[in-house]
Amino acid sequence: MSDFKERARTLANQHESGDLLVMPTVWDTFSAALAADAGFASLTIGSHPVADSIGSADGEKMDFADYLAVVQRITSAVDVPVSADVESGYGLSPQELFERVFAAGAVGVNIEDVVHREGKRVRARQEHADYIHGVRAAADAAGMDFVINGRTDAVKLTEHFADPLAEAIERIKLLEQAGARSVYPVALSTADQVEQAVQAVSIPVNVTAHPVTAHAAGDLSALRKLGVRRVSFGPLWQKWLAEVSSQQLSAWRQS
Repeated sequence: MSDFKERARTLANQHESGDLLVMPTVWDTFSAALAADAGFASLTIGSHPVADSIGSADGEKMDFADYLAVVQRITSAVDVPVSADVESGYGLSPQELFERVFAAGAVGVNIEDVVHREGKRVRARQEHADYIHGVRAAADAAGMDFVINGRTDAVKLTEHFADPLAEAIERIKLLEQAGARSVYPVALSTADQVEQAVQAVSIPVNVTAHPVTAHAAGDLSALRKLGVRRVSFGPLWQKWLAEVSSQQLSAWRQS
């Protein structure tokens, strides 16, 4: 327990440092060890790549116990802090979500506002903020420096919002107030969008980058200049590995 509390403090310190933090998105002990051995100071676990690796599907279709078993194997295999993507919370109360994720060794979570198990219902702004505040309260009561990455899909929900970017910005402001220690407005596609998000909050803004082709707003240096302070890969590292492997393996097919 004390070891994971220390990892939680380390992850919180990384987010408070003001530096840009790259957290590769991993899905099993092999990928996690690979990223940790490459020198990354913390990792994220992605629900999408984990689902693909165990023959399931993203969108809270995994059994949460199965997912947490993967989380626990990863957190036991590396010595760096690990955050777990829990989608919208798998229908759990904030208290139970925190307890189960921390019991699996993760010292942070990524929580989104699309509830897939309810027909992809989009949580209202305050509803999502209240859920994240509940996780924050549970972690604080346990004395844990738990890092919550508050995600919103508003930018890509063009059928729901007249101004998706403006909606995303209002949501990340609320998430900061609710106790998130980083925010993740997914699908930012231009430098201007990234800059607007960064200027809206004082905590790190997370963007998804491709490990080879980077982000639409630029490479690591460009993202740092825009003020981005957290980068993850989502399912893109796994997908890239699959593409490269397919190309190489095809040379071994018999005609």
